[in-house]
Amino acid sequence: MSGEAHQDEYHDAMVDMLELIWGEGFLAPGGAELVKDTVGDFDISGKRVLDIGCGIGGGDIVLARDLGAEVVGIDLEPPLIDRARRYVEAAGLEDRISFKIVEAGPLAFPDESFDVVYSSGAFTQIDDKAGGFAEVHRVLRPDGIFVVYDWMRGPDPYSDDMRYWFELEGLTYAMETLERHGELLREAGFLRVELEDDGGWYRQRCAEELEELKGPLRAKLVELLGEDQAQHFIEDWRAMLVVLEKRELRPGRYRAVKAG
Repeated sequence: MSGEAHQDEYHDAMVDMLELIWGEGFLAPGGAELVKDTVGDFDISGKRVLDIGCGIGGGDIVLARDLGAEVVGIDLEPPLIDRARRYVEAAGLEDRISFKIVEAGPLAFPDESFDVVYSSGAFTQIDDKAGGFAEVHRVLRPDGIFVVYDWMRGPDPYSDDMRYWFELEGLTYAMETLERHGELLREAGFLRVELEDDGGWYRQRCAEELEELKGPLRAKLVELLGEDQAQHFIEDWRAMLVVLEKRELRPGRYRAVKAG
């Protein structure tokens, strides 16, 4: 992808913590149900799917096992791909899911290689979204679909609360508003662009997760990461809830179709 996300940011402690709260195989919230909600009414059975920013493979297992797709997952970070391959092998889906470690730059696939491009939580870290969307458009076949769940921003400049949360996260974000995503998708040539705020679903879920981290999950978190890291992630979640409640952080979905 052009204007690429940044490598080596998901260290083992962060991955262990995210799996503890979001489930085995997932580096984004919502688990299997969110994957299905992101795909929506599109029938992807038998379709060839590219997952951009596949992480540790939980979404790919859902796409293949539950929705019947053939999946190619790509990510920048080899340790994440290693873990994803282990999960896919354990699920017995090696014939339906493959992975590729990629570098920053254009997608390493020929034109019109995929029926579907899926992504969750990756484009929020890609600086050049226009270039990224153009690459997605290129590798999609005619009538191909692009479906994404992502973390986006509100229209106002970042507050100190938002900057503090970024600091705690330790990740490089490049957020845009949902509306700007729609403009960029149309400029890239996509049709039938659908934009959907998540309606506060994750704001509510984040509050529940924070209570779990402070309560029943805390001992496990300390066991996995140690006291200092456990406290760090609890504070991270508290700060995230603040910016969700202020609507500075706005999770949502977008879907679009390449002309036939």
